[in-house]
Amino acid sequence: MKIVPSEAPRLRLGPAKFGPDVFAVMGIVNRTPDSFYDNGATYGFDRAWDRVEQMIAEGADIVDVGGVKAGTGPAVSENEEIERTADLVTAIRDRYPDVVVSVDTYRSRVADVLCEAGAHLVNDAWAGSDPELATVAARWDAGLVCSHTGGHPPRTDPRGVVYDDVMADVVAGTTGLAEAALAAGVRRDGILLDPTHDFGKTTYHSLDVSRRLDELVATGWPVLVSMSRKDFVGETLDLPVEERLNGTLAATAIAAWQGARVFRAHDVRATREVLDMVAAIKGHAPPRAPRRGLS
Repeated sequence: MKIVPSEAPRLRLGPAKFGPDVFAVMGIVNRTPDSFYDNGATYGFDRAWDRVEQMIAEGADIVDVGGVKAGTGPAVSENEEIERTADLVTAIRDRYPDVVVSVDTYRSRVADVLCEAGAHLVNDAWAGSDPELATVAARWDAGLVCSHTGGHPPRTDPRGVVYDDVMADVVAGTTGLAEAALAAGVRRDGILLDPTHDFGKTTYHSLDVSRRLDELVATGWPVLVSMSRKDFVGETLDLPVEERLNGTLAATAIAAWQGARVFRAHDVRATREVLDMVAAIKGHAPPRAPRRGLS
């Protein structure tokens, strides 16, 4: 079912409602010892909690908690994933009831436990590889991210990837998952589409997706982008992870201008400032301290 832009729903995730002209920042907390970004800096609870409080102070609307590295690496059982994440999910929900809690998982059993612990959004980066995930989201009245991986299974890197038209594949795949989620009982205003940069894609594909993001936005579904310090940024600029912020922010501004609504980010303050600037240029928000030439 295609939704025309004029009928695009407001986005409702747990305690929060985001209008069509509002940009939401999703801050990332990795409870993993082998994150590509920080190599386990927030693996322990205390460090993770410090990160949560920092991100919320810097303007995060959503906190995304993950317990398994997205890429290849040692196997992590469902029980271990739950042990890494459930206590933090509960703590955020209790301490910050107005903040949306997201869980980055592709497993329905894990999602079930974490939604019971207080999560409002299931961030499935692996394109419905577990067909029960949408049912779990519906059971708990949680939102769901519908992503695109080009058929690649969880935790695999792309190899020899070819598309006739990568954005056409993204649109078909994500909207198909959104329709299936609706049929499973997930709220329409809780579903987001993620083109899923890097996953099942070369850098050329991710750049094409970025320049044509308005085609996904035109489906009417709210769009989430997760581009923070990813390989397509690093390969484009030939820079390591720690030097990819500027490239990430450039891609963020372009995605925001094209209509993306939610931005998954490691660098919350910088992302918030970029989005606030885009919102002001688009006329969706006033400047915070206008003085020049007014007196």
